[in-house]
Amino acid sequence: MGLNVSQATSLDYFGEPSYSDPSAYTEQPADPTQMLLDLKSDAPANRGALELPDDKFGTKRGETAENVLQPGTLTSYNYPTNGYPSPMYGALPYTQKMVLFEEFGLEKLDPSQPAPTLPFPAPKLGPAPMQDPQHVERSSPSAEDLQAFLKQPGIAPYPTEHANTADRNPWQPQVEQYFQRYLTGAPAEGRPPGEGWAHQRWNEFYPQAFFKTAQAGARPNGGMRDSRQMHGYAVGEFGPGGLYHNTAGLAQTEGTTKGIQVRIHPNMPVQDHKSVWTFDGTLPPKLLMVRYGQPMLMRHYNALPIDPVANHGFGLHTISTHEHNGHNPAESDGYANAFFFPGQFYDYRWPVQLAGYDTINTTASDPRAAFPCAPGETLWVNDMNPGLKTCQNGTIRIRGDWRETMSTHWFHDHMLDFTAQNVYKGNAVMMNYYSALDRGNEAMNDGVNLRLPSGSALPWGNRDYDVNLVIADKAWDKNGQLWFNPFNTDGFIGDRLLVNWQYAPYLDVRARRYRFRILNGSVSRFLALALVKEVKGLTGEMPGPKGTLVSYSRVPFHMVANDGNIMEHAVPFDGTLDLNRDGNLLDHKGQLPTQGIAERYDIVVDFAANGIKPGDKLYFVNVKEHETGIGTKQNIPLADILSEKYKAVQITRNGQPAWDKGDPVVGPFMELRVQAYSGTDLSMNPVDYEPAKPAKLAGKKMIPLWLDRSNPADMAKLQTARRREFEFGRSFGTDDAPWTVAADGGLGYNMDPRRITAAPQLANGPTDAGYSGAGTAEIWKLKTGGGWSHPVHVHFEEGILLRRGGVEPPEWEKWARKDVYRIGTEADSTSSVEFAIHFREFAGTYMEHCHNTQHEDNSMLLRWDIEHAGQFLVMPTPMPTWEGVQYVRSVGQPTFRTGFAFGPSNH
Repeated sequence: MGLNVSQATSLDYFGEPSYSDPSAYTEQPADPTQMLLDLKSDAPANRGALELPDDKFGTKRGETAENVLQPGTLTSYNYPTNGYPSPMYGALPYTQKMVLFEEFGLEKLDPSQPAPTLPFPAPKLGPAPMQDPQHVERSSPSAEDLQAFLKQPGIAPYPTEHANTADRNPWQPQVEQYFQRYLTGAPAEGRPPGEGWAHQRWNEFYPQAFFKTAQAGARPNGGMRDSRQMHGYAVGEFGPGGLYHNTAGLAQTEGTTKGIQVRIHPNMPVQDHKSVWTFDGTLPPKLLMVRYGQPMLMRHYNALPIDPVANHGFGLHTISTHEHNGHNPAESDGYANAFFFPGQFYDYRWPVQLAGYDTINTTASDPRAAFPCAPGETLWVNDMNPGLKTCQNGTIRIRGDWRETMSTHWFHDHMLDFTAQNVYKGNAVMMNYYSALDRGNEAMNDGVNLRLPSGSALPWGNRDYDVNLVIADKAWDKNGQLWFNPFNTDGFIGDRLLVNWQYAPYLDVRARRYRFRILNGSVSRFLALALVKEVKGLTGEMPGPKGTLVSYSRVPFHMVANDGNIMEHAVPFDGTLDLNRDGNLLDHKGQLPTQGIAERYDIVVDFAANGIKPGDKLYFVNVKEHETGIGTKQNIPLADILSEKYKAVQITRNGQPAWDKGDPVVGPFMELRVQAYSGTDLSMNPVDYEPAKPAKLAGKKMIPLWLDRSNPADMAKLQTARRREFEFGRSFGTDDAPWTVAADGGLGYNMDPRRITAAPQLANGPTDAGYSGAGTAEIWKLKTGGGWSHPVHVHFEEGILLRRGGVEPPEWEKWARKDVYRIGTEADSTSSVEFAIHFREFAGTYMEHCHNTQHEDNSMLLRWDIEHAGQFLVMPTPMPTWEGVQYVRSVGQPTFRTGFAFGPSNH
C-alpha cells in the first residue's frame, strides 16, 4: 500500500494537535526560571513504572532488593565492579561454536489477511527456571504459549495511525490481582495517545512489512524463526555442507536453532527467566534486515513479570525501544519516558527512508538511491509519477540523499533510569540496512553496488561472509546467574568478555574476504581490538607465552564503516598510513582505535592474504585496560598480552576470590579457524578505496560525505548555522543523580524529561517531487573535563566531525558520519568535538546522552525536540501508568531555541 505525496498531504495531518487533543501543545513561559526550578521537587517522571500494591510506589534503589550483593556486602574490588570473579564451571576457551545472529524475518502487512486467533498469552505458574512455580505476578507466559502466539501469521489488533486505546491490556486480570485494585484504563498499546504521538506521515510511509516479538525472560529456542531466515538453511554457507548450516555445532542443531538454551557456555547453568530478558526470550541474538524504501513496523510485546522486583536484583519491567540511529519520527524513536508495561505492546513504525527525502533527489532519479530487490518485486515510490515500480536490474529507485545511506544499526531498551540494566539483561539486537550501495550481494556488478563481502546465493542480504558481532563484558554470580551492580553510578565493568552472548567462542571462516560488523554492546567498558595470527614456531612478529613454541603476527584489515555509515574511504590498518598523525605508522597496524559503548566498526579482513592459509588460527584481542567504570586506564602493548607478561590471575583476598595483576578482560576472546575456500571471491578490494597516502593519490570513494571540509563553499554555508554547546560533567550533581549536562554555557542539569534543552526547527514540511534544498543545519559542540570519559550519542541524525580537540579528526573519523562521539581522556579521544548535523523530515521529542549507560541512568541524559517550521508552542511530556498515558507541561531552557551562537567556534 502507498500514496503519492499530494494524496498523502491531504490525508496526513501536519499541524499541531487541537486544543482538545490529549497531546495538545502548551505555551513556553516568558520567564521559565521558576518552572525549571519546580521540576526539582516534582515526582519522578517514571513513577508509574514503580507502582506496588497498596497504593505504594517503589524507588530506583528499591528495584534492587533481590540483588545477590547489597551495598553493605559489595566488595572494593575492580573486577567485576564491586563484585567477585565469575565462576567458570570448567568452561575452557574456544570449546563452543559461535552462533550467528537469527533473523526476525518480515511478513507482508496485509489488512485482508485473516487475523491470528491466539491472544497474547498471560503469565502463569510453571517450573523454574523459565517460570515461577508459586507467584504468577513473578512469572511469564509459558515457552510453548509464547512460541505459538509469535509463530502464527498475521497481526491483531491491526496497526493504526493513533495509539490503540480502545483494546484492553490482556493481562489486566493478573495486574489487578497483583495490585488488589481495579484498573479503569489499561489500554492494549503503550504508545502515548493523541495526535502528538500518532505515526507521522502514516499514509505516505504506510508500513509494508512487519514482525512481532516479545521481550521475555530466558527460555529455550523452539526453532520458531527457522522458516523466516532468508537463506532458509538451504543455500550458501547456511545450506547443507556449509560452515553455518549447523547453528551451534550440536547434533540436534543442523539447519535449526531449536533447542539452543540461554546460557553462556554449555558447561554453565541455564539462565533464569528473571536474570536474562531477550527479544523472544531466546538465543541466538536477533537480527533485523531491512531495505531502504520499504517502511516497516515492529510490534513489540512486553512479556516481563508484573512484579517490578522479579528481576534478580536489576532491570525494570517497563521498556522503551530505541532504533539506534534510525532516521525515524520521534514516536518510534524510543524516547525514555514513552515506556510501556507488561501485557502491552508498542507499534514502532520505521519509514526506512533516506534522509533528505523532502529535499534531495525528490524525483527518485539517482540510481545510487535505491531499494535492492528480487525479480518481480514491486515498491510504491513517490517520484514524479507516483505509483508501484517494478524491480529492474536488481533495484527500484527511491527518493532521498544517497550520501545518507546507512548500514549497521542496533536497537535496544531506553527506559528512563534503567537503560543500562535492561540492555545488559539482553534488550539489544542488531539491524542491517540494505541498499543499492550495500546490497549484501557481492556478485552484483552494476557500477553502484560496493560489493562488500557477503555472498551471492540470494539477490540481496547474503550473510555467508558478512558477520554481526556484539561484544560486551558481563559477570555472573556464584550460581552462574547473570549479575550486575546497579549501585555504582560511575559505571559497571564485567570480568568476562562475551561475543554474541558466548564465552570465548570459535568461528570457522573461509580463506577469503569477510566483513565483520562489530558493536561494542557494553554498559561502561571501552574496547580496543586487535587481530593476530598464531604462528607455529618463533618466526612471528611477537613471541607467545614463555616455554611455548608459538608466536604471533598482526593481521592487517580495513575499516569500511564507522557507526551506521559506510565511509568515504576505506581506512587501512596495515601500517602504511599515519592514521592519527602522531608520527607512528605501526600503532594501529592490525589494531582498531578505541571503540566506545554503542560505536560500531565494520572491518574487512582477508583470510587469503598476509600469509594466512587454511588451518591457521587467528584471534581477536582486547588491549584496552579498565580499572573502574569512570573511564579507561591505558592500552596494553599487544606483545605483553600475547607473551602473557600482562595477564590477570585469580587470588584469594580477605578470604574471598579476587582478580590481581590486571584486567581479566584484556586478552584474546575469540578464535577464527580458517577453512579452505573453493569458490571465487567476488567482493571489492578495499585497497581501491583508500584515502591518499604519501606515495599515491586517494582511491575511489565509497559514499562521499555531504560536507567537504576542503571546499570553501561548503564551509561558508556553516558560518550562518546555529551553534549549540553541551558540557558533560558532575557540576551540581547529587549522590542520587551525580551526572549533569550544561547547555550553551548555562547551569548543569540532571535529566528530567519535562525539560527541553534544545529545539531546532525544520526548514520545511513534506514536499512534492522536484523541490530541492538542504534542510536545517546546525553545529554542535560537546565537551567534558575532570578526567571523565563519555561516548555521547545524539539520536536521529548523524554528524560530520569538523574538529576533534580543535584540530582535524583522525582518518577513521575524518571520512565518517558519526552518531556516537567520544569525549574524554582515553586514547584516541579529546575533551571536545565539534560537528555539523542536519534535521529533516520528522519532528518530535528525541534524546542526547552519554552511552556509558550507567552515566545516562544517573542523569547524564537530556531531551531535545525537533519542531515544525514556525512552531511556537512546546510539546508536552508523556507520563505512562498502568491506567494509560497522561501528559504534563514541558518547559524549555532559556536557550533551547536560540542556541549558543552562529557559525563554527574558534577553537
